Order: sequence, then structure tokens, then C-alpha cells
Amino acid sequence: MSTERTFAIIKPDAMRAGFTGRMLARIEEHGFILRAMRMVHLSKRDAEGFYAVHRERPFFSSLTDFMSSGPCVVMCLEAPDAIKKWRTAMGATDPAKADAGTMRKDFGASIENNATHGSDAPETAAFELGYFFRGLEF
Repeated sequence: MSTERTFAIIKPDAMRAGFTGRMLARIEEHGFILRAMRMVHLSKRDAEGFYAVHRERPFFSSLTDFMSSGPCVVMCLEAPDAIKKWRTAMGATDPAKADAGTMRKDFGASIENNATHGSDAPETAAFELGYFFRGLEF
């Protein structure tokens, strides 16, 4: 297993609920190294650019409204097989279907307010990391 980097977000709903500290602790407990992290408040335009791949989907407008509704924490996580490891730690997109002990089960409220985001493939991680961080920040 090679070490890789993935992108993660603690979304506005989790920030508003006061889960940020617990989620960061859980990230470290799962063995991830935080290579970069910062808090941002996305504009609607920033959210639309980030989620451009979903532009034609019916949920695009509500997703970008939600993601621009408050601050979030964006992160570069590093670990062996980080993308798969983070997706497992997050759990299913719908918290009601997520496994016990996953981030979304424990901190998410609904399929739209599901507390966290993570890259789904190396190409996605490269785009998402580049969207929020310059190489020197790692």
C-alpha cells in the first residue's frame, strides 16, 4: 500500500453543530496525517466551480447553496491508501444508511447535510486539492 493524499471537507452543517473538533480528532485517530488545513467560507461561485461536475444534476443548486451557507474546513489528508480509507471512515452519503461509527452516521443529519466530503478517485483528489491548496502548502 502506497502513501497517498486525499481531499476532505468538514461541511457547514457539522461546523454549525460544533462537531469540528471531534471530527478532527477522529481523523487523527484513523491514522491520517493533516498535510494542509484551513477554514474557508465559499462563495456561491466558488461552490459552483468546485462542484462543476454536478452542474447538470437536479441537486446542484441546493448543494452549492448549502456549501456556501457557512464556513467549512478543507483538508489534505495523507495515509496509506488514503482515498479508500477516508471514504470508509466517512460512511455512506446518506447518514441513515452509513455504518455505525462512521463520520456521517455520527455527525450527519441527512443525505444533503452529511457533515463531510471526500475525494472518490486519484484524479478527483488532484483536482480538489488543487482547487483549495497550492503545492507549497503541503
